[in-house]
Amino acid sequence: MNMSLYKNRSKFFILFFFVSLFLSCKNENVVTNTGKSLVNNTVSVENNTPLGQASVLDNVSDRDILKVAMASKDHSTLVTAVQSARIEHILSNAGPLTVFAPNNNAFEKLPDGTVQNLLNPENIELLATVLTRHAAPGSFDMIRLKKEAQKGRKLYMATGDYLDILVEGDDIFINGCKILTSIQTSNGIINVIDKVILISK
Repeated sequence: MNMSLYKNRSKFFILFFFVSLFLSCKNENVVTNTGKSLVNNTVSVENNTPLGQASVLDNVSDRDILKVAMASKDHSTLVTAVQSARIEHILSNAGPLTVFAPNNNAFEKLPDGTVQNLLNPENIELLATVLTRHAAPGSFDMIRLKKEAQKGRKLYMATGDYLDILVEGDDIFINGCKILTSIQTSNGIINVIDKVILISK
């Protein structure tokens, strides 16, 4: 191969890599006070790569969001949903990412048949959208969420929705769901919540 052509191609691929990295991180730590709501957004899984970083076997490094969730007996329903939606890689990527993780009791509060219906293969895109609405770019533990609420800000989610943050005494709520605890992971924050985040269209 012509050496000049080889160098030009190499420069192109390096430039493409950094542009992609920039775009993927562009919305990091975004919080807004506009109140804009994009409730009709859906997540496409047509070209999804289910495992990605999630397929890496590593018993030495600190655990990421996916590995922490998989190790929690209280989040087995959430893990099953994530695997069914084929979005494991999202929870294992570098981040930072904040995931509002409904526990098993939260899913049990849904109407009968809701979870099973979402897990049906024909509803994979709806399931992916519901789950992605529980993720926010950036790191937002309970302390930071309180500060954002005091500023009257809403939290920007990965689906493009903006959710209300409410503080009542020592309790913090995201879209009406109570945050029970915050867990630091290697690639972000898990905020355990007592209900599934749902938005009426």
